[in-house]
Formats: sequence, C-alpha cells, structure tokens
Amino acid sequence: MTTRTLTRRAALATAAVASALVLAACGGSGDDRDDNGTGHTGHGAPATPSASAGSAAPGASAGAHNAQDVAFAKGMIPHHQQALEMAELAVDRASSKRVKDLAARIEKAQDPEIRTLTGWLKAWGEQAPTAGMDHSGHTGMSGMMSESDMAALKKATGKDFDKRFLSLMVEHHQGAVEMATTEKHKGRSGDAKAMAEAIITAQDAEIKEMKQLLGAE
Repeated sequence: MTTRTLTRRAALATAAVASALVLAACGGSGDDRDDNGTGHTGHGAPATPSASAGSAAPGASAGAHNAQDVAFAKGMIPHHQQALEMAELAVDRASSKRVKDLAARIEKAQDPEIRTLTGWLKAWGEQAPTAGMDHSGHTGMSGMMSESDMAALKKATGKDFDKRFLSLMVEHHQGAVEMATTEKHKGRSGDAKAMAEAIITAQDAEIKEMKQLLGAE
C-alpha cells in the first residue's frame, strides 16, 4: 500500500509539473508575439497612422499626392470660405426664396468639403488655411471677390441683394470650376481629383440655375 501510494503521488506531481510547463510555454509565446507585434493589431505599425489619417481625412494617403493637390486644397479652402460668407448673408438679406434655397445648398455642400480639404493637408504634413482669415491676399485667385464687392453685397438687401449675390456667385463658381479642372488634369491624389470632379459637376449645374434666376429678375 505504501509503495502504491508513493508511486501515485509521484505520478500526480509529474503531471502537475508538466501542466505548469505547458502554461508557461503558452504565456511565453503570447509575450513574444506581443513584443514583435506579430498577430496583434494594437502593435502593428500601420494601425496607428491609418487610424489618425482616417480621422483627419478619410481615404487620404500621405504619399499619394503632389504639389498640385496641395495647391488645390490650400486654394479651395479660402475660396469655399468666401462662398460660405456670401451664402450666410442671404439668410436675412435675400428676398427670393429660390436664392435663399440656393445659398443653403451651397453651405451644405461646401462646409464639409472645407473640413475634408483641411484633413488632407494635415495628413500631408501641410499647414491648412484657418477659418475667418482675411481674404485680401487671395483676391487674385480665380473667382474670388474683392473687399469692395463683399462690402457692397453686405449693404444690399431685397432684390438688389438677389441680383448682386447671383452675379457674384456665378463668377465665384466659375473660378472654382477652373481650379477644379486644373486639379482634375494635374493632380495625383485620387480623393482630391474625385472631389474636383464633384465640384465641377455641382457648380456647373448651379451656374446654369443662377443664370436662369438672373434672367427672371
């Protein structure tokens, strides 16, 4: 009985040691994977950059761009910002419901585009123009209104405002289409070129709409 008991105890001890070794081996292999990043998305190098790039600019790639893409983004941001300033004036100055509706659609379309363009510039390591900036330095840009044009628009009301707004916005849109066309042909970023194409399509349609409204004045 004593010999059998000792033998059984020895067998149990051996099994326990073997189990401990197996558990230690499992834990060690997990630590190894964690150290070199294999099999753990939290440690893979691409995971962090793609997440931050996605939050700044969905689909933007820091490498997939050229100087034209940067120029397009840096130019279109202040261009859109001025269009938003013009559109905001229509809320309490325009007399035509169609003009107010058009202004609201311009705001709805261009405000998100400003955020996207800003995100791309950050992903590309470039400085983005800030909101509320002085546009006097951009008056030479295609379609940008001068300070005197903006001052006159701010003073106008009713039908006078409607006519000024439509006339100036046609010119403004034509400038944006010109800038987007250049991006479409010379840019490298697929996302930026896709936005340029969307701007051309949308603003060409709005130019036709505004010209029809001007004809009805």
